[in-house]
Amino acid sequence: MDTPSQNTPLAGPPAEQGLRSLLEDESGDVPGWVLITLMTAGLVVLIWALAGPALAGLFESAIARVSGL
Repeated sequence: MDTPSQNTPLAGPPAEQGLRSLLEDESGDVPGWVLITLMTAGLVVLIWALAGPALAGLFESAIARVSGL
């Protein structure tokens, strides 16, 4: 028999309709992702601005201890 059985993943029209509906439903929420990206970038800039000098001092102190200068 050349016809696929009903148990195969891509057999028959119901599987094709399911695949189409999956592709149509995966349009994504672009504004949501843009908002998340911008908020994450804002948090990184804020944390860097607040903790940057302290981290730089900590790094310089650690390098001075290791190099013995």
